[in-house]
This record gives sequence, C-alpha cells and structure tokens, in this order.
Amino acid sequence: MKTVKKFNFLIALCILLLCSCTEEIDTSARYVFKEETVLSYLQKHDDYAEYVRLLQLVPISPRSKSTVFQLLSARGHYTCFAPTNEAIAKYLQDQVDAGFITEPTWDSFPNDKLRDSIIRVIVYNSIIDGGDEEIYETANFPTNNNDEFGRANMNDIRLSIYRPKDPDSIYINRIYPINQFNRDIPAINGVVHQMEKVIAPREVTLATILKEQLDGYAKGFVVTARIIEACGLLDTLGKQRDEVYEHLYQTGMIEEKTPANGLATMTGGYSYAPEHRKYGFTIFAESDAFWEEAIGKQAEEITPEDVQAWVQAGNYYPEAVASTDFKSADNLLYQWTTYHVLPFKLSPDRLVFHYNEKGYDYLGAAGKLSIPVMEYYVTMGKRRLLKIYESLESDGVYLNRFPITDNSRHGTGHETVCAPQNIGSRVMREDETLGERTALNGYLYEINAPISYNEETRNNLARSRIRMDCMSFFPEVMNNDIRRVPLADAPHQWVHFPDDTEYKYIGNLSINEGSTFVYYNAYGLKFGSLCGDEVKCVGRWELVFTLPPVPKRGTYEVRYRILTNSDRGVAQFYFGDRIDAMPAAGIPVNLTLGGADPITGWIEDTGTDDDADAEADKQMRNCGFMKGEESILILKQPGTTARANVNRNIVRRIITRQTLDPDRTYYLKIKSVLDTETAEFYMDHIEYCPKEIYDNPVTPEDIW
Repeated sequence: MKTVKKFNFLIALCILLLCSCTEEIDTSARYVFKEETVLSYLQKHDDYAEYVRLLQLVPISPRSKSTVFQLLSARGHYTCFAPTNEAIAKYLQDQVDAGFITEPTWDSFPNDKLRDSIIRVIVYNSIIDGGDEEIYETANFPTNNNDEFGRANMNDIRLSIYRPKDPDSIYINRIYPINQFNRDIPAINGVVHQMEKVIAPREVTLATILKEQLDGYAKGFVVTARIIEACGLLDTLGKQRDEVYEHLYQTGMIEEKTPANGLATMTGGYSYAPEHRKYGFTIFAESDAFWEEAIGKQAEEITPEDVQAWVQAGNYYPEAVASTDFKSADNLLYQWTTYHVLPFKLSPDRLVFHYNEKGYDYLGAAGKLSIPVMEYYVTMGKRRLLKIYESLESDGVYLNRFPITDNSRHGTGHETVCAPQNIGSRVMREDETLGERTALNGYLYEINAPISYNEETRNNLARSRIRMDCMSFFPEVMNNDIRRVPLADAPHQWVHFPDDTEYKYIGNLSINEGSTFVYYNAYGLKFGSLCGDEVKCVGRWELVFTLPPVPKRGTYEVRYRILTNSDRGVAQFYFGDRIDAMPAAGIPVNLTLGGADPITGWIEDTGTDDDADAEADKQMRNCGFMKGEESILILKQPGTTARANVNRNIVRRIITRQTLDPDRTYYLKIKSVLDTETAEFYMDHIEYCPKEIYDNPVTPEDIW
C-alpha cells in the first residue's frame, strides 16, 4: 500500500498546470527607484538564499524562457509567500521521512525531471500574480476560515486562510504558518510574507480523496466513498478539465480577447475568454459516525446494500427501485447518492453570495448578515433542485432549510421561526479537516443531518417562490472561478464565452454564431442585480437556456427579471420542452423600457394604503408584469429597494403560466427581433412561482 501511495504522490507532483504568462519578461521595465522590488528584498536577506536560487531555475511557463526570478524583479503586483532556507530544508526532510528520497538534498531525487517538477511546485505555489491591481496583505486576506483568495497562485490553485483563536496567527490552507513578525513586507511590485513551511497542497481529485478512504489511508467518510464507488461515479469525480478546449485556447483557436462592441458601460473595452474549461464537483456527505449510529455497524463493515436498506426503510424515494443495479438512474441508492453531489465546485465562501440583500452592509462590516439569501442548484443523476441557504438567524449555511419569514408588506424579511423538520442540514464549511477533503476539482463537505429529495422536501420547494440567478444554471462558471470572483480587473469582470460554432463551452446554453455572450461580474460596484452579476449579449442574438427542473408537477409562473436601459434590445421569448418546436411566449418585450412604459401598468406605491398598493400590483400582473423585489437593494440609491426604485427600470416579466412536470426538461429561447448588431440582451434571474403562491386567495404573494 505504501508503494501505491508513493507512486500517486510522485505522479501528482509531476502534474504541472499551464500558466497564462507572457513569453518574455521586459527587464527594461524594472523599477529604478530606491525602494525594494520583491526580488531585491529577498536577495538582501540570507534567510531566503535557497528560495532565490530556486526562483532562477523555474520558467514562468512551459512556453516561456523567462524565469520567475526575472518576474519578481519587474513591474507587477505580486504576493510572495517566501519560504526560508529552514522551511525548504524541512520540506526535503519530510520527503525523506515519507520514503520518497533517501537524503534531504536535491541530488537525492531519482531523476532530474522529478526534481525539477518539485522545484516548480514549490515556486509556483508561493506566488500569486495580482495582474494589474492586486496584492494580498493580511489586512485584505479573506475574512472567514477556509475562505479562498480571489486569485489562484501560479500553480493554478486557490489557497485558503485560517485564523486560529490567537489573532496574531495566520495559516495558509490551515497547515502553513505565516511568520508573525515578518509579513506584510511592502515592495514596490508587491508584498512578501515569510513562510515557516513550504506551501505544498496536494494536487489530487475528489476521486483520489475517496479512494484514500476506501484504501484506509484516510477515514471519516468510508461509507460515502463506498456508495459513490458502487454507483459508478468515481471516474466522473476524477475529471479535471476539458483537454480539447485547453488545446484550442493554447493554439489560438479560441478568440481570447474581443472588443465590447457597444456593451453598456464598456464602450471601447474588451471581454476575455476563459483560459480553461475545468470540471468541478461538490459532495455533501453524512459522516461515518452518522452511518454507524444509523445502521449499527462499524463503518468498515457497512455495505451499499446496508445503506440502500436504510434509505428504503425511511421511505425517502418511494418511486425508486431497490435493486442491486446501483448504477441505474432508477435505483434507490443511486438516487440517494447523486442527490448529495453537485457538478459545481463550490468553495466555502461561494456556497451562497451576499451582496445587496436588504439590510446587508456590503461595503461595511464584513460578515454582518441580514435577511436570507439562497441558491438553487441542479444535482447529478436525475435533475433535482438542492437549496443552499444562509441568514442571520440560521447561524451557518444549510441545505434545504425552509423557515417562516416576516415577509409582510411592512415586514423585516427576517426569519421568525423554523420548525424542527424544516431546519435542514448544516454544511460544516469551517471544519478543521476540510483541507484534507479539498481537491483540485472540488470539495467534500460534512453535513450534520441527512438530505434527500423526499416528498417533504419536494412539497416545501413546491410551496416556495424559487428565484434563481441565471449563472447558477451553468456549472462551468463556478468550476472556472468566473462567477462572482472577488476581483475587479477587466479579465475577471468581463468574460465572454465562445458561440456554439467556435466551441460549446456552456452545456446548458446555446449561443448562435456571431453573438458575443458576456458575463459581467460587478464585484466592487454598486449594482441592483441579484448577487451583483448579470449576462449580456450583442449581435443578432438567439440564445437557448436549459432551465432547472420544477420540484413537483403543478401550475407555475415563469418570470424573467429585467433591468432596463437604452442600450438594450427587444426580445421575443419562447418556452417549451422541445428545442426544435418552442412556441412564442407572448409578444416581444422591449428591454429598454421598464415601469416607465405604460404597457407595464407600473404605479408608485403609496406606502400607506396597503389595499391600494395591492390593487396596483394586481393590475400590473394583469399586464404581464411585476415590480422589482423588496428584498434586493439598489446600491447606487442607498436604502432603496428594487421594488421602490423611482427610476422604474426594474420589472419582472411573466413569461408563461402553465403546468410543468419535474421529469421534463424545459428551455427558454430569447431572440432579438431588431435588425441591429448592437442592441443588447440582458439577463439576471428567473423565478418559478407556483399557483399556490401567485393565486392564493387567502395569502397574496409577498412583495419580497
């Protein structure tokens, strides 16, 4: 077993990810002031002599002749986690203790290729290139334990932060301490933090982490690993990236940078294609301790059959088949297991997004929560919704939590009570052992209570207005660190995706040839969009979105939220379950006109006459529109909600009202009806609202 472990370790060390750097460093652009560059500071301190030597041996990328040594002498914004001579010596001794080399020297490696790859790993893991604007001092490190830096390091790994109770101690990935006295050392091209250990996170996939559970190298989630293996999911969870896209991007076949073509607020600017197309996953798992208590056996003795029998006894999936064919989509164990797995890589700080929910201080005290925020994601296996939720009252992130909230017309929006059966399952995102279950392609989180798509969960979802940011439809934007990454430079704020003729980058979206489809990450800006992001498109756009499933069969309204302005176009909506035969949904919608257009029926609230305001809402619904949401703030208008926005440029369009089936896949096609290349498409979020809410004669739908 030890031999296998050693082999896996050596293979992992040899995997080097490509870095998007220029071929050569312009050394003529070096600073000539008296202050230190990162490199000159390191050179003047003997504690970093070995690290400086290694910097000279490592090229910036496989395509470059320049070294990282040269990089740190040039203009830029580099965060350097510099290991001392002692830290590097200890790292080599650790390799001796593990049996990988015989002596703590570079000459003891079995071959030059392996030695050089390990040197590159040490160097690449120690540097975050801030691009045009960002370095990471401790003052702007991520806030919460296990939260990740916005930018990946040169090894394309996003490091995380851990602060123990001692406020002076800070660790990278929980196990690499930053020296308390030699950190935040300023340089004219960055900042230096002295490291007491070499940063060397494991480069493994979730499949490897699960195999370690199965092989006895790790413990705590053996049962989860066993049922995932039985369901045939290990190969899927070992996927890292789309090598076809990788080749196309590296060979210039993907249009890397495109003009904005008149996109609003970005005239004369550019959008940027993703460098990679990675795969990602998130597993929410009951621990072995849970299974041992539930089944009455030691984890090592619990079989997939045992788990299936327990699930069957709980009547979690009465429509499923309790067979031995665990890989069948109809199988009970398969349905249980796949509901625990998302094809999205969700880091601890991105399980939900706090931005402009009412009462949240986006630009003030970090972490001061307010009313509930939630995301809905489609799980693997049968397409089913999983709700991820956090509020001030929840005291953590929960799955499938369904509280009662004060959503009256003059309410607070906060949780008032949550029945025990609706509390949901807490995600242990600050777990001290999470780092051991963090992979290149995802996370394995412990949850404190079992989750399933049982009748109670479906009923709770079917009694909810389900508001979904359109970017939650697309795993690719999470898996490639695109959605709401906390960075404000152009390549991270304006990302375009190839159209279908160039390469189908997003599986749940069809982009017609010639259209420029752009994701706008408005991090750091004061926006009225849900979560602070949106998508735009120019050209003669014809876009087809694959929509998430509804929870139960029933009559729903499907709504589209519009933030109008004069740059937008006019859209015809189509809705149905056949891409080749979707009927039009209503007349074309002018995206330039919101409540100011008489066709919407928008009337300003009195704020004092609830009956009159409710009647105005009813009349507006009769026109096929609704006001914006009371729960979302317009940050450019402090204290103003989307509903009360005096500019009237936020409305919700009721696209269709019809019976929908959870086992059918529905599509939304949006097509420009104007003869122009510059009229802009816009999309923020979609709502599913069941008839029980929108047509309730006793309790009318709330304004939140």
